[in-house]
Amino acid sequence: MKRAKAMEFISPGLEPVLRVEIVPQYSWSRRWTFKESVYMASCAMALLACLTMGQAAVGQAVDTWPQWRGPTGDSVTASAKLPTHWSATENVVWKAPLPGWGTSTPAIWGDAIFVTTQIDDKQLVFLRLDARTGKIVWRRDIGEGTPRRKGPVGVGRYHDEHNMASPSPTTNGKHVWAHFGTGDLVCFDFAGNKKWALNLTERFGPYSIWWGHANSPVIVDDLLISQCVQDPKGGGKSYVVALHKLTGKEAWYVERNTGAFDEPGDSYTTPILHRAHGRTELIVFGGNVLDAYDPATGKQLWRCSAFTGNRVISGPTLAGDTVYAVQGMKGPLFAVKAGGAGDVNKTHVSWKYAGATPDAASPVVARGLVFLATNNGVAICVDARDGQEIWKQRLTDGFRATPLVAGSRIYFFGKDGKTFIVEAARKYTLVGRGDLGDDVMASPAVAGNDLILRTRSHLYRIGTTSRSTGGTK
Repeated sequence: MKRAKAMEFISPGLEPVLRVEIVPQYSWSRRWTFKESVYMASCAMALLACLTMGQAAVGQAVDTWPQWRGPTGDSVTASAKLPTHWSATENVVWKAPLPGWGTSTPAIWGDAIFVTTQIDDKQLVFLRLDARTGKIVWRRDIGEGTPRRKGPVGVGRYHDEHNMASPSPTTNGKHVWAHFGTGDLVCFDFAGNKKWALNLTERFGPYSIWWGHANSPVIVDDLLISQCVQDPKGGGKSYVVALHKLTGKEAWYVERNTGAFDEPGDSYTTPILHRAHGRTELIVFGGNVLDAYDPATGKQLWRCSAFTGNRVISGPTLAGDTVYAVQGMKGPLFAVKAGGAGDVNKTHVSWKYAGATPDAASPVVARGLVFLATNNGVAICVDARDGQEIWKQRLTDGFRATPLVAGSRIYFFGKDGKTFIVEAARKYTLVGRGDLGDDVMASPAVAGNDLILRTRSHLYRIGTTSRSTGGTK
């Protein structure tokens, strides 16, 4: 049976930015059933809307946020009708209590919301919630792990701001995959049936990263790809591995030795995809290196080692053919052209911005502008063409979550639960605010024209007043 070829959509004025497989396996050698035809048509429409970039005309909002940072992996939503005002009681469609806590972003497909969590720094839990009501549909206990909070950094040590439920789940509409800080990697169908499970630390060695593993897996065609970038002390290896997504069997494995050690060897980021001119690049950031691989084989395509910072939490962001990446520990913001070959240090680094930058939140790009959310609560706007700072504004005490691009607006989510909605423009203009009154560490998700926000204790669906029925409040 041959796999249906995923479609490639191009945003107006941009090169192809991503081609995401969101359909199950079908055969071209037989006639589809009516149900299959309707499903394929709806998926194609959903994908087209999801891949409409912030710089382009906004498409129809869809109930699909399948992975960390959304359908295109860049924190851009097709919806331009998200709420601009809310509180813990206003414009709340539903509020669902979560067992335990975590900082992973929910994955959404239709009426299914998938969330990982950890209870009492012990039990690892995978949940499916009903997107319409917030009620738990099923719960699966994955295993146990204890994040070490004291003692030397390295194997088993965790920062107080996260736990072993930091990696975000990912889904293709039929199956869902979840990864935990223990190394446990699992695949379920939407009914909650386990398809396979394995432990990456048992297969490839311990996680020796200083403050706890947090990388999320990504789907590329038939493969599920995960990166591990870490200090080699403690027996840990740095690598990129591709598994067959429906079986968990290894497709390829490559070690990624950058020469960085101690904390500069660590990365908490997730790979991104660049598809252009018939070539697909899997872009990885960490260990003071930004490089790209052929996701089908693991072959390295290009390498940029212009970075000299510390460990990396803020992930890279792709807009058009440019990767925007913050050097570790609040270092400069770099603009690096994708699509190179070999060493690209002298040919593909466009500019470097040396002002204030995030240590946690990833950059977002809209309307030719790069927006940053620093750890101490400052929002910054930089020109994407040359790296010149345009404006900066203190909004709150701190940011951890990555901002969200929604049409002509940027949503900045404060650690204290306050959200600031700003025009994506060369002049700072505040156009809305929200406040949940609880810690927000997880990056947002979007379902249709609603926000899905995770606090330390609850999951919220934020929508319009007319639809605020209370759910499981």
